[in-house]
Amino acid sequence: MAGMLVNNIHLPQPPVLRSALSSSRRSSVRTLVMVKASSGPSDSGGSVSTKASDDTGGGVVFTAPPGFKPPEPKRFAIKSGKLFDVLGASIGLLFRFGTGVFVSGYSASFVSKEDIPADKYALRLGGITVKETSKLGPRPEKPIEIYEFEGCPFCRKVREMVAVLDLDILYYPCPRGSPNFRPKVKQMGGKQQFPYMVDPNTGVSMYESDGIIKYLSEKYGDGTVPLSLSLGALTAITAGLAMIGRAGKGNLYTPAKLPPKPLEFWAYEGSPFCKLVREVLVELELPHIQRSCARGSPKRQELLERAGHFQVPYLEDPNTGVAMFESAEIVEYLKQTYAA
Repeated sequence: MAGMLVNNIHLPQPPVLRSALSSSRRSSVRTLVMVKASSGPSDSGGSVSTKASDDTGGGVVFTAPPGFKPPEPKRFAIKSGKLFDVLGASIGLLFRFGTGVFVSGYSASFVSKEDIPADKYALRLGGITVKETSKLGPRPEKPIEIYEFEGCPFCRKVREMVAVLDLDILYYPCPRGSPNFRPKVKQMGGKQQFPYMVDPNTGVSMYESDGIIKYLSEKYGDGTVPLSLSLGALTAITAGLAMIGRAGKGNLYTPAKLPPKPLEFWAYEGSPFCKLVREVLVELELPHIQRSCARGSPKRQELLERAGHFQVPYLEDPNTGVAMFESAEIVEYLKQTYAA
């Protein structure tokens, strides 16, 4: 699955058709959304199909904002005026003891810079070179699908486990008031509760964060759940406290135009810069495949080869052809391109 491109996904035609009336009231664009949680085999592995159309029947073409130019990546740089946003997004690392920063079986060792070629990923700080490795379980052939939203502490628990297992996930954002995927969860599972997981590789679908975490660990890991995700009510409480720095963000729907293809987002749960982008992806209800790349992930090397540089967040939008780094600029791009 690693390395699969979003723009190679051919999304199946499902049996359900839903008109996003909330968006159409605020925009001349009417979005028709077709969603299927598939449990059987599929050539693509995706199970959402969206079609944008206007009242005349012509397709909506998504383009980058006028004059748009992807910014140059700046390592550890914080855009002017965004310091408090980054600090607020970082609070979660303290309450959750860094869960979601490291891949399962993570180890690091100091090596000579000559030991790792320049075209291979390594953590390089000044004259120090660190080799990082991890131990991964079986890889799912198709992206696991999770319906959730950023401001939910139970959803955060699952996202942390996703980072630990280094899984790629097709996320369907379900912010409050959203017209498409939130109602679909009730239709599929019988209740509007989050997170909700569908694994097209096995046909399994389920609610309950602890059950999802256990399932993912047993199916795609070694069966071990990190202590910080095994403390019952204490885990849920600290996951809730982790969000106080960004309270209310990633919770409510912002009217938006639904793209025909899911975006591709390289990120991991422990990064505050990635969190700022995910808040907007969720608020705009933009389906996205998240390529997990916490510390120790082999996908760090993959992104280095693909983009010529490793840094997250990194966004690839198959609907416009845009590929870009820098969280603040990604947020601005998403709002200008998709907000209704």
